[in-house]
Amino acid sequence: MTTWAIYIIEASDNSYYTGIATDVERRFEEHAVGEHGAKYFNGRTPIRVVYQEYGHTRSSAGKREAEIKKLSRRQKETLIASRPRATHECEQAG
Repeated sequence: MTTWAIYIIEASDNSYYTGIATDVERRFEEHAVGEHGAKYFNGRTPIRVVYQEYGHTRSSAGKREAEIKKLSRRQKETLIASRPRATHECEQAG
């Protein structure tokens, strides 16, 4: 069975994007390159993955993603602070 993860990416405008994937690093790169990334990143750049939560089924990941998307910014920051920081960052040109 494939395990799914929920992730939160900090964008260049200091906003947060929440998504799900089976491979968070690959998904981050897709967002960064833009070809298969979310429309959310049109006009924004993904900076870093700031939160990851593993061990979900596709169904439970979708439900948890919806829960997180409903949180206020302050609640998301508390959630992010509760987990060790992810280290994957987008390389900035220049």
